[in-house]
Amino acid sequence: MSHITTPTTMLGKIRHILRWLVLLFFGSTLLAVLIYRVCPVYVTPLMLIRCVQQVKQGEKIRLKHHWVPLSEISSDLPLAVISSEDQRFLIHHGFDFDEIGKAIKERQKGKRQRGASTISQQTAKNVFLWPGTSWVRKGLEVYFTALIEIFWGKQRIMEVYLNSIEMGDGIYGAEAVAQQHFGYPASRLSPANCALIAATLPNPLRFSSANPSGYMLRRQTWILNQMRYISRHPIGDLSKLQTL
Repeated sequence: MSHITTPTTMLGKIRHILRWLVLLFFGSTLLAVLIYRVCPVYVTPLMLIRCVQQVKQGEKIRLKHHWVPLSEISSDLPLAVISSEDQRFLIHHGFDFDEIGKAIKERQKGKRQRGASTISQQTAKNVFLWPGTSWVRKGLEVYFTALIEIFWGKQRIMEVYLNSIEMGDGIYGAEAVAQQHFGYPASRLSPANCALIAATLPNPLRFSSANPSGYMLRRQTWILNQMRYISRHPIGDLSKLQTL
C-alpha cells in the first residue's frame, strides 16, 4: 500500500525542516562567535569581496593583513578610534541610542545622513557579514552585535576591530597600516599617527593616512583634541582596554 502525502503531513515535514534550519543557524553562529573569542580573525568577508573585485577588474590582488594582539598595538589607537568613531563605546551595550536618535532626527529634517554605527556594530559587520544596507543584513548585524557584546567583552571587541577593519586600499588592521604607511610596527604608532588613521575610517578608500589632505589634517587635529579630553575625562572605564 503506497504512502499518501496529505497537506497535514507535508506541513509537518516543512515545520520539522524549518526547526532544524533554525537550530543549525543559531548553533553555527554561536559557535563561530565563541571560536573568534579566542582565535585570531585572519580573513573577513570584506577581504574576500575586495579580492574578487580586484580580480574582476584585472588587477593584482592587494591584501595586507597581519594579526597582532592588543598588547602589540599602541594604546593611543584604541583611544583615537573611540574619540573618532564611538565615544560611548565603553558604556553602551553595542548600540548608541543617543546617536541613533540624532541620526533619525537629521534624516527627518532632510540633512545629510550621519553614521550611527558603534565600534561593536562595525566589528560584527566586518567579521561575520558583508557590506550593504538591506534589512536582512541590518537584522543580522544587530544579532551578531548582541552576541559579541555578551561573549567577547570590550577588550576583545576592540582587539578584533583594530585587526580587521579596512584601513586603506588592500590594507586591513593596525599592523598592516603601520607598516605600509609609517614604516614601523603598530606598537610604535604615535598619537598623531593614530589620530590620522582614525580620521580615514569613515572612508579608507577615499582618505589615506599616507597622503593626508588638508581636510584629513584638520580632522586629525580634532581627534587629537578629543583624545586629550577623553584621557582626562574618560567616558567609561578605560582600564577595560588594558591587556590581561
